[in-house]
Amino acid sequence: MSGSAPVTRETFDSVMLPVYAPATFVPVKGQGSRVWDQQGNEFIDFSGGIAVTALGHCHPALVAALKTQGEAIWHTSNLFTNEPALRLAKKLIDATFAERVFFANSGAEANEAAFKLARRYAIQRHSPYKTKIIAFHNAFHGRTLFTVSVGGQPKYSDGFGPKPADIIHVPFNDLAAVKAVIDDHTCAVVLEPVQGEGGITAVDADFLRGVRELCDKHQALLVFDEVQSGMGRTGTLFTYMQYGITPDILTSAKALGGGFPISAMLTTNEIASVMEPGVHGTTYGGNPLACAVAEAAFDVINTSAVLSGVQQRHQYIVSRLEEINHQYHAFSEVRGLGLLIGAQLQPKYQGKARDFLAASVEQGLMVLNAGPDVIRFAPSLVITSEELESGMAKFEKAVKAIVEAQG
Repeated sequence: MSGSAPVTRETFDSVMLPVYAPATFVPVKGQGSRVWDQQGNEFIDFSGGIAVTALGHCHPALVAALKTQGEAIWHTSNLFTNEPALRLAKKLIDATFAERVFFANSGAEANEAAFKLARRYAIQRHSPYKTKIIAFHNAFHGRTLFTVSVGGQPKYSDGFGPKPADIIHVPFNDLAAVKAVIDDHTCAVVLEPVQGEGGITAVDADFLRGVRELCDKHQALLVFDEVQSGMGRTGTLFTYMQYGITPDILTSAKALGGGFPISAMLTTNEIASVMEPGVHGTTYGGNPLACAVAEAAFDVINTSAVLSGVQQRHQYIVSRLEEINHQYHAFSEVRGLGLLIGAQLQPKYQGKARDFLAASVEQGLMVLNAGPDVIRFAPSLVITSEELESGMAKFEKAVKAIVEAQG
């Protein structure tokens, strides 16, 4: 606003709830995979807004969709429907296993809806006692009380009083552990095909096949949280397509809107049939602005050119990380799928992931962590070769600085 006092990073500490610890600079402009701060400093963006800006910043197709819809209609509420929501829902259904879609605003909302639907379906179709949810250690499903309880990380869920009951956590990729707890009271098994916040760990194919069989045996639903791994992030539209295992419910968010807040829960006609008007809802879900931008993002991402390019970029980043590690021995493992890649720090650097982030910023690079011991890379799916090369060169300098400082 003209005449307003200038705002800086220091303003954050006096006006914002202290639940974040943002970087020392304030981004003000983005174009493709480059970002500029208030002082005009340029950064290469390997963070993607935590796997959100899948097409980079200010992609022309998304900007055009927002401008066009912004001059038509912004909001209707769900007392009415709207054309962008109907078009996007149809495209998601045509491209996946799904037959019904529910739109919301965040991954947490989509997962909240998925977990409520799984319990409601089990109660109505089977038994009022069929409410157990099996989830996994180090999972992350959102920040509502229900979703943070299903997520297997006490650091996010503890300290807020009683949690929703009947949720069991077992080790990820451990089929024997699932067999030990699943029974006819289980309504759902919930998992991320690639654990994001939990350290970029991909699901094992045999494990996933076994979980699907156990769910079928016990009439439990298999729920895939593809909030972070979906929308082309791992090289297919959704990661489940690489495994040949179909979930009963799938959630999507983050890259779905390319940076505009939107999420979706996808399921089948049979499972959706237990819902009725008033049972669940959201004020902004299916907002015309969000759906118009998401439709534009979908149309760009769901193409062979973009999806095939993901694996090429994956191979380049992994090969450069291996070169860097050969020189500096900072990582014990590099893992992940597509453009969701994690570099596990060696024991001597454990707990220092954010130090690597800060060192990267000093070199003009934005990267992420996935817990205290993993560096996470989630760049745009269409990042250019030049930006990739420049970003990895900057990261190598950051790693060198940390290693030399550590001695």
